[in-house]
Amino acid sequence: MKQNETRKRLRRAMHWICERGMHLLFLLCGIVSVAFVLFISVYLIISGIPAIREIGLVPFLFGTTWAPTAKTVEPSYGILPFLLTSVYGTAGACLLGVPIGILTAVFLAKVAPPKAAAVIRSAVQLLAGIPSVVYGLVGMIVLVPAIQRTFHLASGACLLAAIVVLTIMILPSIINVSETALRAVPREYEEGSLALGATEIETYFRVSLHAASSGVATSVVLGAGRAIGEAMAIIMVSGNVPNLPSLFGSVRFLTTAIASEMSYASVGSLQRQALFSIGLVLFLFILLINAFLNLVVKRRTN
Repeated sequence: MKQNETRKRLRRAMHWICERGMHLLFLLCGIVSVAFVLFISVYLIISGIPAIREIGLVPFLFGTTWAPTAKTVEPSYGILPFLLTSVYGTAGACLLGVPIGILTAVFLAKVAPPKAAAVIRSAVQLLAGIPSVVYGLVGMIVLVPAIQRTFHLASGACLLAAIVVLTIMILPSIINVSETALRAVPREYEEGSLALGATEIETYFRVSLHAASSGVATSVVLGAGRAIGEAMAIIMVSGNVPNLPSLFGSVRFLTTAIASEMSYASVGSLQRQALFSIGLVLFLFILLINAFLNLVVKRRTN
């Protein structure tokens, strides 16, 4: 009896130690995640503020000329073309990609036969695993010449090509997360809607999609984040020229401005500091989009 009691106490002690250890491990992972975000935020602020102070906030954000290496005239550090291009490119990609992604997710989660859904789901997962440089390479070889021939342009490397490439790239994030959210909707919601006389399509869009709105919004945030942060693919199809954005004109995004100039910007120079300031603006831009979408979701759920 004493041995059995001793074993039980030992098991309880081991169980308690394991539970406390797992709690501490989860807490440590959460602290590390928050610490990384804080570190990135503080580093970008420290690195980006000096250039903004020297250039001026208004000339930096609303200046239309980016010429940091100009010799005959005074260098200019206006990022308005990059900022507007990123806004238009991300908005265009979301405008095309979000409806397609959500409709595909509804089809896979609720309508498609199991075999067809398995094939399409595998294709979407494969699409998510393709490196961004491959998207850019295919876009440069196939999409850019097609746009040039279709619209009779001098060059097909333009904002339209970047929007199309970004649309394709954000589809896997939107489809996968939205489908998971739709599958998590309790079946009782749909059965109640059908019992009240709604059709299946009405139920899917008015009940299931509404119940999964939080997950769908998360998918949109992930897709928008990838569209904003992409550089390698769009640098190959957008022309990478610091012009004000036009649909058929060569443009440069915030990310491509950093990627194309950081390698040769001198350490400690105003140009390099301005590139860090662009990174700070990009970081704040993503935070604003996340806050806006979360606000929209909260209003809809309330």
